[in-house]
Amino acid sequence: IRDTPGVIGFAGTKDKPIPMRQSEVDSMLAQMKEREEKVKPKVSFEVGETVKVADGPFQNQNGIVEEIDPERGKLRVSVTIFGRATPVELEYWQVERG
Repeated sequence: IRDTPGVIGFAGTKDKPIPMRQSEVDSMLAQMKEREEKVKPKVSFEVGETVKVADGPFQNQNGIVEEIDPERGKLRVSVTIFGRATPVELEYWQVERG
């Protein structure tokens, strides 16, 4: 940590680190949680909807949304591989409306 730019002034000097109060730690953790909640992508897909894979090994293949996991920002999409419907897990950004 001491070699990270900008941390020395925040956490004390090179030879004499300053311990943080629990209230400071709690405040930082609350800010991080708040940012995480703001970053969650909006679900714009529906189960049963036909989509096109835009990125990854199944790029340009069409599939059907089977499941939506908004907590993880992922979809389970059924695509045809070797003539069989196969569920694959994709992130929202890897899929576009078909």
